[in-house]
Amino acid sequence: QVQLVESGGGLVQPGGSLRLSCAASGSGFSIYAMGWYRQAPGKERELVATISAGGTNYADSVKGRFTISRDNAKNTVYLQMNSLKPEDTAVYYCNAHVNRRPSYYWGQGSQVTVSS
Repeated sequence: QVQLVESGGGLVQPGGSLRLSCAASGSGFSIYAMGWYRQAPGKERELVATISAGGTNYADSVKGRFTISRDNAKNTVYLQMNSLKPEDTAVYYCNAHVNRRPSYYWGQGSQVTVSS
């Protein structure tokens, strides 16, 4: 079993910054890729950013403002969010693609609210 535990959400003013963390735990697996998705009220879950050995990928809406990084030794992925906008308000979910079945796992979700 692979478990993903997120931390770092909260309330921030427009223009502010937050950092999300997601730590993967368990045994007998290797991680191919990790990523962040978000779901705003009344909307579908959407990709924010992913990171793998092949590099990083970002949604157009966050390019230049968000940075995804990974500490392989800690099996942890981070999402540094700068210049936050009200439209970034959503529940953010961590995702991991691993070399076992099932192949995909999700974190519990972290609320990010951008409001003055």
